[in-house]
Amino acid sequence: MSTGFDRDQDEFARGARAVVVYPDLGGSTRDAEARLEETAGLALAIGIEVVERVPLRIRAPKPGTLIGSGQVEALAETVRDRELGLAVFDAALTPVQQRNLETGLGCKVIDRTGLILEIFGERARTAEGRLQVELAHLDYQAGRLVRSWTHLERQRGGFGFLGGPGETQIEADRRLIRDRMARLRRELDSVSRTRGLHRERRQRAPWPVIALVGYTNAGKSTLFNRMTGADVMAENLLFATLDPTLRQIALPGIDKAILSDTVGFVSELPTQLVAAFKATLEEVVSADLLIHVRDIAHPDSAAQKDDVEKVLSEIGVDPATPRFEAWNKLDLLDEARRGEVLAEAEKHDDVVALSALSGEGIDTLVGKVAGLLTQGHRRYTITLDPSDGAGAAWLHQHGDVVEHWMDGERAVYEVRMAPKDYERFEVRGA
Repeated sequence: MSTGFDRDQDEFARGARAVVVYPDLGGSTRDAEARLEETAGLALAIGIEVVERVPLRIRAPKPGTLIGSGQVEALAETVRDRELGLAVFDAALTPVQQRNLETGLGCKVIDRTGLILEIFGERARTAEGRLQVELAHLDYQAGRLVRSWTHLERQRGGFGFLGGPGETQIEADRRLIRDRMARLRRELDSVSRTRGLHRERRQRAPWPVIALVGYTNAGKSTLFNRMTGADVMAENLLFATLDPTLRQIALPGIDKAILSDTVGFVSELPTQLVAAFKATLEEVVSADLLIHVRDIAHPDSAAQKDDVEKVLSEIGVDPATPRFEAWNKLDLLDEARRGEVLAEAEKHDDVVALSALSGEGIDTLVGKVAGLLTQGHRRYTITLDPSDGAGAAWLHQHGDVVEHWMDGERAVYEVRMAPKDYERFEVRGA
């Protein structure tokens, strides 16, 4: 399977020794060290060896290089002394800034957007995911054209730009990019229609859809596996999961619900990716309930929450959609901090503190989710023939049987269920 690199590029990327640079422009609510750690983790996700981490304070961004000339010289010295082949800037670089920095530093330079696109290019597994990533990457490169894109005439991944030939045939490249993007959009439209049909079928069935959302590496896939018994890839790795996974689960009072594990969000998620992954993220938009998984042990947990809420707003999630916060990774907290988090969680009806890894708090989360989804349920008195075992089983599967007794030769059930389930029971076998 193509990872988005030519063979020589792949070897370059995986063997690259890099410096990660965080240009602090001021006004950020994030901890500089945590931001450097996150970007180093992003680089590690595609096998880049991070040798140096450099925070830079910038009074005013320079149009040509973003950072000051003295800072460029100091970085260039670091690159030479440590024999580094790549500089990763935790910022959005213009094409001119990227080119000038490559000249000044004497090594390859990529920015945050380029790095995230590389990860997505390598991790996408489904045909839809690869189409979305390639479209996002081409959209990103369309305004740059700092590489030659005549290779698009060949059928390969179409993304990967840690290496590549020089700037040539600009007009031909523009035409090739436009044509390729138009073709990808047509293919994605087809995929989106198919996904829409599947979603319509699920919506016609009386099964609620629950979507796990959250910052990358917050523990969504671990929680998904814990709740479903699935075996989705769950590692201490940024963007371990890209393609959405759906499984059915049983909840108290609900015989079947659909749980969806989605791609993790990240601060300053490239707009190209938000647009390209609209089809995938529609699972979130149409969900009946969102579980926002937060890494409560992370120093920037509050800022990460804001980033997730921003992306949810960008993709069109209704603010009225019910949601829970799952404060994950209790197992990483010391006793004092753990006590504070548990006490704070107790104050909120829509918060559950838990550890997806150990299983602590999972039962509480399941109970609260079931309670929210069954809020609209009503209590019905249903009388059956004692020999109607199928009817009794149906009631237990689709509702919460509160009481059951015999009234003469009839079996009476007090059942709490959704009105639409009661209507389905009434027409059962009709």
